[in-house]
Amino acid sequence: MAVGIAAAVCFTVVIFSFQTKYDFTSCRGVLIVCLVVLFVFSLLCIFIRSRITDIVYASLGALLFTCFLAVDTQMILGNKQLSISPEEYVFAALNLYTDIINIFLYILAIIGRAKD
Repeated sequence: MAVGIAAAVCFTVVIFSFQTKYDFTSCRGVLIVCLVVLFVFSLLCIFIRSRITDIVYASLGALLFTCFLAVDTQMILGNKQLSISPEEYVFAALNLYTDIINIFLYILAIIGRAKD
């Protein structure tokens, strides 16, 4: 079930990134700050261990990496404020791969904690 949800989310975000006229590449700094906040929240979740905090943490992580997927897709496409050169295709593929894997893992955590 988590594979299907993650595939649908990733496919939808990639299609949205292809067709939208909005530039999300300028939001990269904001996403990095949100990643640091998510890390601090994960440290808080260690001390306050409950099902609700785990689901909230996983939901925020899935949402954050969905935004990273949209930004990285637009950076690969180019035509925006920031872009990746064609010579850096390995780095771009690695970025997309880590975004998709993180989305899958956070969705898997949501489903796993919801069943408990």
